[in-house]
Formats: sequence, C-alpha cells, structure tokens
Amino acid sequence: MTTAKTPPLAEGPPDSRILTSSHDTVTGMETPSAKGRLIDLSSGDVDGEENGAGVNQSFKSSLAAQLLESGETNEEGSSGSDSEADAVIASRPRQISERRRAQNAKFSSWLSKRAEKETKEEVIAAIQKTDDEALSIRNLMSKQESNVIITDPREYQLELFERAKKQNIIAVLDTGSGKTLIAVLLLKYMLDRELEDRALGKKPRIAFFLVDSVTLVFQQFAVLECNLDQSIDRFCGEMGCKLWDKTIWEKHFKKNMVIVCTAEVLNQCLMHSFVTMAQINLLIFDEAHHAKKNHAYARIIKDFYLAEEDCSRRPKIFGMTASPVDAKVDVVEAAKQLETLLHCEIATTANLPLLRMSISRPNEQIAEYDSLPPRSRTSLCAEMKSRFGDMQCFSKLLSFSQQANAELGEWCADQVWSFGLAGEEANRLERKFEQDFHAEKQARPLEILDAGLARIRDAKNFVESHSFHLPSFSGISLSSKVKCLHAYLQRIFERPTEAKCLVFVKQRYTARLLLELMKIIGSPYLRLGVLIGARSAETGDVSTTFRQQILTLMKFHKGELNCLFATSVAEEGLDIPDCNTVIRFDLYSTLIQYIQSRGRARHKNSRFIHMVERGNRQHIQALQEVHCGEQLIREFCESLPADRLLQGNECTLADALSNDRPQRTYTEQSTGAKLTYGSSLTVLAHFTACLPHEMENVSLPTYVMSVDCKRYICEVILPENSPVHYATGRPSTTKAIAKRSAAFEACLLLRKGGYLDGNLLPIYHKQLPAMRNAHLALSMKKTNAYDMRVKPSIWERTRGSIPDELYMTVIELEPPENLGRPYKPLAILTRRRLPTFPPFPVYLQNDQMSQITCSSIPIAFKPTNERRASLTSFTLRIFLDLFNKRYEVNEPQISYWLAPILRDWKTKSKGHLSEALIDWPIVDLVDKHEELKWNANIAHKDLANRFLVDRWDGGRRFFSEGVEANLRPLDSVPDGCSAHKYMNTILDYTVSLFSKSRMRATWSHNQPVLRAHRVLHRRNLLDKADESEKTARTLSFVCPEPLKFSALPTTVVAMGYVFPAVLFRIESYLLALEACEMLRLEVDPHLALEAFTKDSDNTDEHRAEQVHFQRGMGKNYERLEFIGDCFLKMATSISIFAQHPDNDEFEYHVKRMLLICNKNLFSNAVKNGLHEYIRSQGFSRRNWYPEGIQLLEGKGHKKTGKEVHKHHLGDKTIADVCEALIGAALLSYKDSNDMDMAVKAVTEMVSSPDHAVRSWSEYYKLYTKPKYQIERATESQSDLAVKVEQKLAYHFRYPRLLRSAFVHPSHPFSWEKIPCYQRLEFLGDSLLDMACVNFLFYRYPDRDPQWLTEHKMAMVSNKFLGALSVRLGFHKHLRLNSASAQHFIQEYVIEIGEAEKESNGARDFWTTTKNPPKCLPDIVESYIGAVFVDSEFNYQEVERFFDAHVRWFFEDMSIYDTFANNHPTTYLTNLLTINFGCTNFRLMANELPSVDGSLTRSVAVVMIHDEIVSEGTASSGKNAKVKASSNALELLKGLPPFEYRSKYHCDCLAERSNEGEGNSHDIGSAI
Repeated sequence: MTTAKTPPLAEGPPDSRILTSSHDTVTGMETPSAKGRLIDLSSGDVDGEENGAGVNQSFKSSLAAQLLESGETNEEGSSGSDSEADAVIASRPRQISERRRAQNAKFSSWLSKRAEKETKEEVIAAIQKTDDEALSIRNLMSKQESNVIITDPREYQLELFERAKKQNIIAVLDTGSGKTLIAVLLLKYMLDRELEDRALGKKPRIAFFLVDSVTLVFQQFAVLECNLDQSIDRFCGEMGCKLWDKTIWEKHFKKNMVIVCTAEVLNQCLMHSFVTMAQINLLIFDEAHHAKKNHAYARIIKDFYLAEEDCSRRPKIFGMTASPVDAKVDVVEAAKQLETLLHCEIATTANLPLLRMSISRPNEQIAEYDSLPPRSRTSLCAEMKSRFGDMQCFSKLLSFSQQANAELGEWCADQVWSFGLAGEEANRLERKFEQDFHAEKQARPLEILDAGLARIRDAKNFVESHSFHLPSFSGISLSSKVKCLHAYLQRIFERPTEAKCLVFVKQRYTARLLLELMKIIGSPYLRLGVLIGARSAETGDVSTTFRQQILTLMKFHKGELNCLFATSVAEEGLDIPDCNTVIRFDLYSTLIQYIQSRGRARHKNSRFIHMVERGNRQHIQALQEVHCGEQLIREFCESLPADRLLQGNECTLADALSNDRPQRTYTEQSTGAKLTYGSSLTVLAHFTACLPHEMENVSLPTYVMSVDCKRYICEVILPENSPVHYATGRPSTTKAIAKRSAAFEACLLLRKGGYLDGNLLPIYHKQLPAMRNAHLALSMKKTNAYDMRVKPSIWERTRGSIPDELYMTVIELEPPENLGRPYKPLAILTRRRLPTFPPFPVYLQNDQMSQITCSSIPIAFKPTNERRASLTSFTLRIFLDLFNKRYEVNEPQISYWLAPILRDWKTKSKGHLSEALIDWPIVDLVDKHEELKWNANIAHKDLANRFLVDRWDGGRRFFSEGVEANLRPLDSVPDGCSAHKYMNTILDYTVSLFSKSRMRATWSHNQPVLRAHRVLHRRNLLDKADESEKTARTLSFVCPEPLKFSALPTTVVAMGYVFPAVLFRIESYLLALEACEMLRLEVDPHLALEAFTKDSDNTDEHRAEQVHFQRGMGKNYERLEFIGDCFLKMATSISIFAQHPDNDEFEYHVKRMLLICNKNLFSNAVKNGLHEYIRSQGFSRRNWYPEGIQLLEGKGHKKTGKEVHKHHLGDKTIADVCEALIGAALLSYKDSNDMDMAVKAVTEMVSSPDHAVRSWSEYYKLYTKPKYQIERATESQSDLAVKVEQKLAYHFRYPRLLRSAFVHPSHPFSWEKIPCYQRLEFLGDSLLDMACVNFLFYRYPDRDPQWLTEHKMAMVSNKFLGALSVRLGFHKHLRLNSASAQHFIQEYVIEIGEAEKESNGARDFWTTTKNPPKCLPDIVESYIGAVFVDSEFNYQEVERFFDAHVRWFFEDMSIYDTFANNHPTTYLTNLLTINFGCTNFRLMANELPSVDGSLTRSVAVVMIHDEIVSEGTASSGKNAKVKASSNALELLKGLPPFEYRSKYHCDCLAERSNEGEGNSHDIGSAI
C-alpha cells in the first residue's frame, strides 16, 4: 500500500474532489506518522464506538478534566459507563428472583396459618355444599352419613353390653333395635383397656369392625366416628385401597385404633401376614349370620383365629344379626352351628317386652289378588318364538316375556321385547352373540356369525315395527297382581304426601317393568325409582353401579323419590330411611329376608304388606314358615341359660370344621403368612395378573378337570410367561375342592421357586418404564453459563492462505432513499461462496425501513496481486476511517474483503465476471491516499459532501454540507450544535486536543467554516431508534484545517455505516446454518436463524414483560417452537405406534414422554454443542469486527489471546430451540408438503431407537400390520365400513381397523378379538393436533404462540370433538359395555341436537352445552388414527378430514376469542397486564393437609405486589386457581387504572418507563 502527496484532479473518480495538503502545521503536535497511533482524548476513545451515543456529556467532560489534571492519557473513558449500564441490567433478574422467593415464603407462611384454620367441620361443610354428581363415592357416603351420638342407651343395650364385656356373644335383635350402639359401647370399653395396656408397655393391638358389603363400611364408619374419640379408618376394595403392600398397612395400623372394613380385606391382611390375630383385640362381625361355608367371616375364624393356639392372644368376638339363620334350615341347629363357629353364645335381651316397646314394628297385612294364569306367550312373543326361537341369545327374553305375561300382564310381557331390542340393548345383544361365537373352542365359518347378526337385526326391526298399545285395566293387559299393587299405591299417593314406600321384587327386570308401567298409570304424586344390585346388566335388564345406588338412596332420603322398586339389595346393608309402607310384591324365600325387609317399615303406623295369590298354598306356607321360624328363634334365645358354656353345645367344633379337615395349609415361618385351599385361588390369580401381558389378554390360570375312580382331579395351567407352567391337585370329592387343591399345589411350587415372597405376594410387578415418574420437565429459570459462538467457522476455516479466487455477495438497500444521502452498494468478498440470504430490514433516517438484499454471485473471480492488495487497503481503510480501528496488513488472515460496487451492477453482471462490478477507481484512490489534504486554495464547492474525521477524537466524524460564508473560525459556536467539551469558538469546537497540546497548536484564522452534520454512533440499525437517538443534535460548524479529509467517498461511507448491522445479521445466518449443517439438516437461512434466536431472558413467557430484551434480533424462536413441538409430538407418536403395535396406550405415552421431554432434548442438544449456536445477544459494537488480523490501534488493541464468549441459558431454552429447529425444518419445505427434513430433525433431536427414521416414507415401513387388522371382516364390520364410507367418503381397506376405532375399553376383547380405540386415539390425537396447528399457524402468521394455543384449545377441546362426533354420527357406531355411559351419551346427543337447532346457523353452538362423555371426542381421534393407518400413513387424508369436517367451524376464529379468555385465570391475567399495566402479580396454589384423608382440598391465592388479595378453595389446584381468579376479578372489575395503582401501590408502568430511559444509554444515536 502506497501513499501519494497530492494526486492530480483527473486521477480521482468523478465524485471524489481532491484536496491538497496544508502548509500550516500544528506546532509540537505528535502526528500519527510519528508515533504510529492517535492520542486518546476526552471523547473516551479513538475508536469512538462506545462514546457519545448514550453517555452523559457532562460525565464525559468531567472525566476528561480529571484525567487532564492528573496528567494521564484518557484510555477509553466511556468504559466505566458501559460497565455501570451492564450492572444495572444484570441486577434486574436478581431482583426478580429475590422478589419471587420472598413471595413464595409469604405464601408458605400464609398457607400454614390457613391450614390451622381448616377444620374438619369446614371439610364436611364443603362436601355438603358440593353437588352430589360431582362427589366421589366416599364423599357421597360422607354426605349422607349419620351423626347419631349415643347419649342414653336403653336397658337392653346395656344388658347385652355387660354380657359382651365378659364373653363372646352374638346379639340377636330386630332390625332397627340398635345393635351397632352396643358395638360402640363395647369398642369404647376395649379402647380404654387398650390404652391402659399400652401405658404398661404392652404391644399395641387394634379392633376390627367387619361388614359384609361395601355400603356398610361407610354406614358403620359414620356411627363409630361420631361416637369414638380415637382414630378410626375405613377400607374396602372399591375405595382402591392397596391390599398388597405391607408398609401401607403398617402405617394404617400405627395410625388407627379401629378399622372398619369388609371381611375380605382383613382376610387378605391375615393371609399375607400384614397383621396377626395376636395384634387384634376385638373382632366385630356385622350381619354375623353370613359366617358359614367359605364366606370370609368363616375363613377368618377357621384359618386364623383357631390357628392361634394361645387363647389369651385371641381377640374378643362380638357378632350382630337380626336372625342367626338365612336359609330354609333347622333354625335351632343352624343357630348352634353359628355359635360354635364364631366361638360365641347367642344372646338377646331378657326383657323382650321392653325391646318391642323400643322398636316401632309395622302393622302386617295380607293383600290377596286373584289367581294368575299359567305361563303363556303373547302374540308378539309367539311370533318371536316362531321366527327366532332357535337362537340361544333370545332364550332369556323369551323366558322373561312368558313369565311377565303370567305375573304382570300382556303389556309388560311385550315391553320385555321393547327393552331387550331397543337401541343399545340390541347392540349389546349383538356383542354378546359375537362374544359367544368367538369363545367356542371349535372355530366355525364367519358366515355363521354374519347370518346370526343379520337375524338379530331382523328381530330388532320386527319389534320396532310392532304396534305397542297403552296399558289397560280391562282384559289381560295387566295381571291381577299388578292391579292389586296399583290399588295400594293409588291409595297411598292419592294426594301430595311425605310418605315413603318400598316395593320388594325378586328380579331386576320386574323392577324395571313396574317402574315404566307405574310412570304411565300411577298417581301424579308418585316419584319413582329403582334400587337394584350393582352389577352388569343382562339382556333386557337394567344395569346400575354402586354410585347410582347411593345417589338413588340420597334422593329417597331427601324425598325427591318416594317409591322405590327394589330387589334383595334393599333388605340388608343399605341405609334406607324409615318407610311408611313396605310391600312384598314377591314374597321372601328365607326367614332373614322377611325379618330384614320388615325392618324397613320402622315408621310410626307403618304397614308391611304380604302380597299373596288367592288359593296359592306355597304363599300360605311361606307366611307360616317365617312366623314359625321367628317364634323358634325367640324361644331358643329365651331358653338359653345364663351360665351356658360353649363346650356344653351338642354341636361340637369338630362338627363345624368337618368339611375343612382334608384341606391342607401352608404357613410361612418367617412372616406367618398362611396359605389355605380357599386363599390359594386368590393368591394364584394375583400372581398371574402381575405377569407381563398385553392389555386385552389378561393373564389368568386355566383349570382342566378330569375324573379318576369317581374322584375329581384338577390341573391348573399357567400362562406361557409363568416360571411354573402347570400343577396338579390331589383327588377330591368335589370339583370345587379339586380346583382349590390344584391352585394350592401351584402356589407351593411358586413359593418353592422364590416367585412368591414371604408374604405370598408375587415378586413380579406390572413392568412400567423406569422413568414413568421421573422429573422430565426443565425450568426456564435455571440457567448455566455456556460457550457462545460469535463468529461463524467459515472465516476461520478459510483463513491461512492468500486466496486465488474470491466470491462476491452484493449488499444494497431497497429503497435506498431512506438512507437520507446517496450511497453505493457494497460487496463482501469471501474465499467461499456465501449462500443467498433472505432480505431483512434496517431502520434508517427517521426510522424509515429499507430492506437489505444480499445477492450472491455464483462465479468467482481471480484478482491479481495488485488488485487484491488494493482491496485489502480499501477494507482496512473502512475500519480505520469509519470505526477508528487500525489493523495489520496480513492478507492470509483476512476473513473477508469489502469493495464498492457500481450502481448499475445488475445490468453489467449479465455476461461479465463479478470483478467488473467493482468500482475500481474508488478502490485505487483509497489505496493510494490515506487522506486528502486541505489547503486554502481549495474551492469552496469542493469542500461540500466530504467525510471528515477528527484526528484526536475517534468518536467524531462529520459529513460536510458546504461553506458557511457568514461565519469565521473565532466566532462563537451557533446555538443548536451538537455538544462538545470545547464550545467557546468554532475553532475550539473543531479541535479535540487536550489543553497543553492546544496551547502549542496554531491554526489559520482565515480558513472557511464548514456546515456539517456529526455522524452519531448508532450501529444497531436492525431496530428502530429510541427517543434519545431521534432527538440527538447533529448540526456542527467546523474548520477544515484540523480535520482529516477521508479518501472514502461519502457514498461509500454512508453504506459503510450500515455494514456492521448487515455483517451481524449475515454472521448470525451463517452460525445458524452451521448448526443445521452439523445436524445434517438443510433449512432456509431465515428459518434457521429464527429457530436459534432468543431475544430475552424469558422468551417463552408470551405477553409477559420481557427481561433483558435484545433489540434488533428479528423473530425469536417461539412461533417455530410452537409448531415444532406439535410436529415432534406427531412424529414420535407415529414412530412409536408403528414400532410397537401391541403396546397399550399407557406405554405409548411413557415412551413418547421419554422422547419429547425437555430433559431428553436438552441432553442431546448439549451433547451436540447446539447451545453454542443460540443467538441470545443482540448486536454488539465489540463483536462485529473481523477476527484473524491483529488490531494495532483502537479499543481492545492491548488484548492478547482469543476471547472466550459466554452466555447464560436456561435448560428449557435449549430444549425449546430443538423444537424450533424442527419447526424450521418443517416450514422450509411447506410449499412442496415435504416433511422429510422435519422427520430427520426429530431423529437428530431425540436420539433414540424409538425414532430413527430419516424420511416420512420410512414410518410405514416400520409398521407390521397386527393380526386383528388383516383377518377377514365379519358382515357387521364390513357394514360399518360401508356406512362410514357413505358418510365420510373414505373407503376402508381394513374394516376391522375401523371397528377398533369404535370399540370402547369396556367392550371385552374376547368378543371380537379387536382391541379398543385407545391405541388409535393416541395416534389420532397427535395427528389432529398437527392439522389444527397447521391451520392456525399459516392462517394467522403474526399471532403469538399464546394466542395460537388459546385458539387451538377450542379446536381440540372435548367439547368441540364431542359435538363433531355426534354430527358425524360416530356415537351410533360406538361399542361399549356400560349402560351408564350409554345413558350419558344419549343425554348429550339430545342436548347438542337442541343447541344446534336453536343456534340459527351459528358455528359455535357447541360451546353452549355441557361437556360430552369422554368417549365421544376419543372416537373422533381414534377414527383419524384409523384412517391414517388404513391409508398407509398418508397425512393428506388427515388434512382432507380436517378440511371437510373441522375447518368450517373455525373459518372465523374471532368468535372463539373468549373461549380461552373467558377462563377466569386468563381474563385476570389480561386485565392486570393489559388494562392496568401491572406485572408484579402471582397466582399460586398448594394442597391443604387432609383432616381425615376423606377429601383432598387445595387452596390458591392471587398476590398483587406481594399482598394476597383473594383466595379460592377447591378439590384440586386447578379449580382453586379458577376460584381465586374469579374472586380477584370481583374486586378488580370496574376499577379505573389510577385507582388500581393507588390501592395496590402499583408502580410497574413507572418502573418500565425509567428502565426504558436507562436502556437508551446502551443503544447509540441515529445517523
């Protein structure tokens, strides 16, 4: 590089007028040529990069003065202010985290105080206020539980209590006589003794109150809880208590002194040695008459009570019953056997008259009705018999109909067919027929199945076409028995009354028929219901659940129902209110049925009516037998001597146990666990259930029976994966004993092999993935310091040699006028061709936006050595004159070169080498002249449009406009000029020397004054200027002599000042593309950069106040992360489904969770070094300069070694970037619908064998069609496919796959050998999600992820999908085995239909209804999954379904703006942030400690500026937050912002305003 003195004018380019050197010099001044560097002055740095722009001018002047006085040279005076600004910024996250910790501590303290106030009474009150339908079974029972407290026990109760204290007794008293209260007195006595024993150091013992039914667990617990002051708990299988965990039971035993439970619970605990008889002090047997044969009562005594040889260690026994017998047997003999088995004496009160006076007994009446006709068929029944009588599936309906015709009448008989073949009942019949067909051992042709199903449909159609008449009192429409019942009910309910009536029937279908009949012919004051056993319904039957039983009884208690048709379930156990009338429509079979049903009529003046057929001897005999039996029991009890001992009975214990003698037992010595013949069946079934198995094929033992010498021998065959495959029992006299013997032998083999542990529990457990409960979520708040790349590796990889060829990328502005002055395009020359970058905006004069376009020229040019040297000189001059950085001349280490480009380069680029596009005259001029000298002879016009450089203040650069003729160098500085430390005269203003140097310097006083504009140091043109930059003064008046006239034309300089922002963006693109290249992904540059851009510390907190926001970084990753997350979910779902077609849905979810969880994404990203490429920092003045060549002068020239850059990233941020990169890979090919790159991205991110595909087509190659899919379809399954095709225009190649989409989990697998819809639902859920997200993402390109998420909620909500399911008729095809679910479906179908009719075409009609049954939205998703699989994983079919059936509802998303926003929590957030501008608020929730374990309650609070303003309590944290938010809204609605700020001391807006002013110091000023 050479320097010329004064080049002739002709040598310069047309727009570069040359200045000659001045003969006037500065006396004593050290020039750059003398010392090799410029002197740092008060501006802070020769570099000028960190000066001026945001730093207070008085601070700068003060700092310069201090340095001058101390004689020190100012080396970058502004560095201190930069550090202070950084400190201010860095302090904010610490302040936020400290504030949150303080808020958490305050909430914890408040929660503790709140928990102290949370009393048991509040819990009970909460239960009472809750709607019955929303309560659990346990809380339903709690709501109706009795709170009777014993205060004055009657004499007979005290009498039996005294006897019970001394010996084991069975209290025989009528229903309603208060037997439970005697048990309470005995418990109090035993608990007092137990406390004394514990005080003496004896081992703790516990009392068990045993009952025979689940209902009694709750009822008896209620009485005991109210009357005992010691801890008590209740357990039964239906509560989901863990019977198979010893540690759980140890906790219960330690915590409680009394446990109420079903007998089987204690039997299991004793069998597994969770508790021993020696640990029990009292056994109470409720309804003790059940203690016989293999009932759990009997097993407890036989297997465990008697096994305790030390009688002192056996517990006391107290039994209760209304009658010691419950069958047609010898009353006295049965009573004695019961005494013997329970080791008790039967006892009743000696004062029976007093007992009768204490109990209200009903007036018993006999209601006779005319003789019934023999069984016969109605015309409908006869026709059904002739048409379908050969089909076994109709046998029960035929039998029911014939029986009903005789006992109830013709109308009821025909209704049997209506019930049995209507709607879901017909579907159930079809499923049962298929089940029986598939269960046959010998396979038969499917044509037989199809023919049978067709006949069932024919039968249904025939019944539907039958004309049913209304019931009539004339003729044979109603039987005499029904007419008699009707007459009684009419008299009871002829007018409004508080009376309650209970009608007992034998069979469930009778209850249903009478219910429907009385609804038609009964009194208008009848409020009818049915109370039947909780079990699955049979054909034509009505099903019910335990929960429905409870709800029915609660309605009966409240009077919402006043007449129940009940089966034997109402005789014993259920807490039924006192009735005015009890009618035995069907007579009792046993004495205890009579006593117990009569006991329901306890109301004063109540009646117990026996309905008897006139002339029926069996009915007369039944009446006589129960009265006689009751008398015998009474006489037996009265005749018992007071001192009679147990061993005095004629019935010996040996007689009672005679049937159990041949049966062996096994006792585990280490634990005491005991295996018996009876318990072996349970132990073996539990063992096989714990073996690994598919969801539908539950592992069960198979028992095979054979006969040898008139004795039964049983062989049990265990599942294939069992370590013991079979065992054979000993020859036995009965099949039942032979079966138990085989199970016993199998258990012994399993124990011997170590497959059962010491407690007889299986060592196997259901194999669940190890990380199913792992903490897989990551915190956005947790941050670590990671290495950060600031320069792309392309620079370093290509440095080290002098290039033979260079590639050109032309940079220009569109439109260029926004720059405010003429400019030349600039080119960046590189050793390798740069990719074509997308246009991006820069914000120029007055925030006018122009696009930067980067055009990559595909053909390289080969520069000569001279021209390469000229380009080097030009490039380094840019850095020196514009940015005050002097670099060494080292061509091999230069990363890139800059060159001015001709304005018409686009036209010249056609057919020319890129070298011809360079404006070589400018390059040569700059190469030859380091500066252009001024002299007094220069024409004034040649002084305009020049780039002037302050020699001593690197922060001062000017664009000259021309000579100001009216001003002289010694004139005062005009008003309005940009500030400087010397403002006396224009000459002083021009010179930036320190005082001593200024005194030695001499300048011409006759030189002209130039009007100019100072170049302000706004480098980050990627964002708009802030207010301080917009208002900064640039006008200046300077003298030319002290200044350096740059050889760079102003057109080049203007574009040169844009270059830092352009280079920052280009390097960001290159870094993002390098990361993609590392992952072998080809992604569009703008999407790649967007995926890696994190522009604040809390990028993921949409709409929240952004912390450390980095301006000018472009779009951040949040939208790409939103769609990438959705694709990741879909891709992994498809891969897992395809590779594991036989796994259940739970395993699918766990496998997918392990793939897509943030923890996995984070770990793989860190392993790949992806964190280094994340762009977390905006434009920096320090980092954009080139690396490789040594900095000789300018800020930072003293640094040695390579600088290591760090950035703090949250773990979740890194995981989010992974998802965003998947989104970028997907969007890069959206026009071609090619998802291969996104699939490849998922594989790279999850790094797992569960997703190893690299193209979409590979998914289907993974899939092996399961057997059920490809088997021949039945006619029913094919018919379903035809119907669906007609409706939805998709033809299924595999009808059985379609059937699977409609099979509910309650539908037994064995019926059709087709799995339920859950697998397909898992797949379809992710596919539908993707379709909805695609729709929203492309339709609303400017919406943030929170808006997209909120509106996606509407599209995939159960509410919408349930409505869609009904609209498509999917509910008609659903196969389920749950009558209650079917009932809810029917209710919803009616409601959604009415809503649509009333909507007048509104597309959001579905939002006005209640939530649908869960199965309805599930089958929409499972159908989508089925279509996808059937179409060989063709995603276009999913899109087609969406366009055809979903899109219409959401063409106008504005109607769903309130779907999410109406949610109280969302509404509150928007109110606080948008309306009030408040950011200091929290919504927090936690659980309150449970008072008795019966109800989990959570409390939530809204905290505003560290003060709790509202709270909400509910059963879950989610609902508690809703309540707290609702309560807060009540306080805040209608409050004006100024009043809000005053009331809650909110200064968030002021803080943000102050921060905005402070932040301006970090950003520069505008050109």
